Amino acid sequence: MNTGMISIKATLFGIFTLTLGGELHAKESERTTLEESNLNKALYCMEILENRPDLESSHRLDILRNKCYSENFIEHAPNIHDGRDALLSLFASRYKKYPELSMSIKRSASEGDLVWLHLHVKHTPKSLGGAGIHIFRMKEGKIVEHWGVGQPVPKESKNNNTMF
Repeated sequence: MNTGMISIKATLFGIFTLTLGGELHAKESERTTLEESNLNKALYCMEILENRPDLESSHRLDILRNKCYSENFIEHAPNIHDGRDALLSLFASRYKKYPELSMSIKRSASEGDLVWLHLHVKHTPKSLGGAGIHIFRMKEGKIVEHWGVGQPVPKESKNNNTMF
């Protein structure tokens, strides 16, 4: 193959790569109206769930029942019973057990009907807390399905990176 042909192929490959990379970057940064709405709703629900001790527990649970979780809610975490009522019952007992519970969202993303949240949850202000990732499937402005993973924040790490 001559150098002229190699140069043309390299140029075409470069143009293709830049074009494809630009398209991928544009798609990653643009959210549809539905994705933006789903993300905002999930953020609102997590704020009510984890960060509003100023609200009476019964009021928080009413908001979560009526505005956040679908009547047909599906839970995938193996340590949580399925269904909205079981989940709300768990939240009610958590509010009693951990009145100083707090959460901060470190990262969030949405795609289609899915929302991802990376959280730092603490039972008390002085606790190390836990790192969690929640994935929600949204439908008609409510959470209809949940997958979650979590792990405690350790006192010491084998690397210099944080979990957040």
